Amino acid sequence: MPARRLSLIGLVVAGSLLLAGCAGAGEPTSAPSASGATELTGTLTISAAASLSAAFDEIAQGFEAEHPGVQIAPISYDGSSTLATQIIGGAPVDVFASADENNMDKIVDAGLAQGPQVFATNTLVIAVPRGNPAGIESLADLAKPGATVVLCASEVPCGAASQKLLSAAGVTVTPVSQEQNVTAVLTKVAAGEADAGLVYATDVQHRDDVDSLTPEGADAVVNRYPIVALKDAPDAEAAAAFVAYVRGERGQQILAAHGFGAP
Repeated sequence: MPARRLSLIGLVVAGSLLLAGCAGAGEPTSAPSASGATELTGTLTISAAASLSAAFDEIAQGFEAEHPGVQIAPISYDGSSTLATQIIGGAPVDVFASADENNMDKIVDAGLAQGPQVFATNTLVIAVPRGNPAGIESLADLAKPGATVVLCASEVPCGAASQKLLSAAGVTVTPVSQEQNVTAVLTKVAAGEADAGLVYATDVQHRDDVDSLTPEGADAVVNRYPIVALKDAPDAEAAAAFVAYVRGERGQQILAAHGFGAP
């Protein structure tokens, strides 16, 4: 073989080795997924309205299955006002999902987040113990003498919605207790500690210990649920991906299955 041809072959081989070495030195620290995207890692801390508990537990499982490098810590469920106060007070949270826009506005106004997006809607129903022993049939029945009613506190989204619904119907109710989240209201009704309570339509789905009825005017009082990744989220990329998952096709399917309306 001519010497010149051998030299050319040597140059090609040397060049290939040099390129391979450069590629190895520049490999990303995160392994690419099968789709070619960088795999997410980290631990997510999420605060969500109590009414989202069943849906978000399922959404969290689906998200972790899709992103095995991400672990979601046990989600903190409570009244949105309580969660907003905790976040403003410095609680380390990656994602906040509120049952109303008012409490989300507190987070935005505090400079902790921007651009929250509505991902679901909900309306109220009257929940009564199984069999409806007090014979509650309407909002007006909640104001009858002797009727015991449990409501959410006014600062909680379900409480604000309840007052709006009752006011529109011209009904004044003196509750036997005012709870800090909708789960507490439903728990008392299911236990027979009250004749009725106003809760979200999603809360009574798949429950066999309570009955419910949709009061007149409920469709005019709609809670819009916003979600946001906090500005200083420790795992910002994973937080943004979770928000996208909630608002994406699979997240919306899960929310719809739990009775939530579309954004």
